[in-house]
Amino acid sequence: MSAPALEVVNVSQRFGTFQALSAVSLAFEEGKLCAVIGPNGAGKSTFFDIVSGARTPSAGRVRLHGKDLTGMPQHEFARHGIAKSFQITNIFKRLSAHENVRVAAQMRHARYQLLRDRAQMRSVIEAADALLARVGLAAARDRIAGDLAHGQQRALEVAMALACDPRLLLMDEPTAGMSPEETSVMMNLIVTLAKERTVILVEHKMKLVMGICERLVVLHHGEVLAEGSPEAIRTNPEVRRVYLGGK
Repeated sequence: MSAPALEVVNVSQRFGTFQALSAVSLAFEEGKLCAVIGPNGAGKSTFFDIVSGARTPSAGRVRLHGKDLTGMPQHEFARHGIAKSFQITNIFKRLSAHENVRVAAQMRHARYQLLRDRAQMRSVIEAADALLARVGLAAARDRIAGDLAHGQQRALEVAMALACDPRLLLMDEPTAGMSPEETSVMMNLIVTLAKERTVILVEHKMKLVMGICERLVVLHHGEVLAEGSPEAIRTNPEVRRVYLGGK
């Protein structure tokens, strides 16, 4: 039986006297669309920091397809196939949309040719164009990234994350600040991306995750409160009490 796409084993994180995560053990299957949910302070951001390599856990292990990545620098997590889009859009606002994606693609296709004339790097240019088309931004190719609408900037960041062809895509509140129309576009994009790779979301919009995710994990006070299908989570009395507002 193949190893899970992502596995965390007894992961804990302490900040001084505050225990952000406590012995969290989870396994995420290959090619599944999952979400990590929970009230503010539940430990979601800390969990994402750990599985993206931004933070080394105080205890426990992180494994990607069976390989232990615990303690490796963040760029090694990326090299092994983990990419993350951030809650706060992280793009080069003074560059064009194409230049943003080209920089990301160049790091994968031609990382040792950073000073080469870009006109000679046809494969990188074509890769950037394909990624822009993938997220619906082909028409915005030459627009300055800072002038794009918020939803377009979030889509641009996704294109940049996809430039390294990740096996695991982590998306931190991908619809934050979006209009209903922008949210619908992003939801459709996420569903499409999940057909090609493992996708894990942190998201506050319950209608979104209940509608598109195959599995939900609920964190509460740094521990796993529940996990299962959207229907199982929706009807779980403890989840309703602490998160969904039920009695």
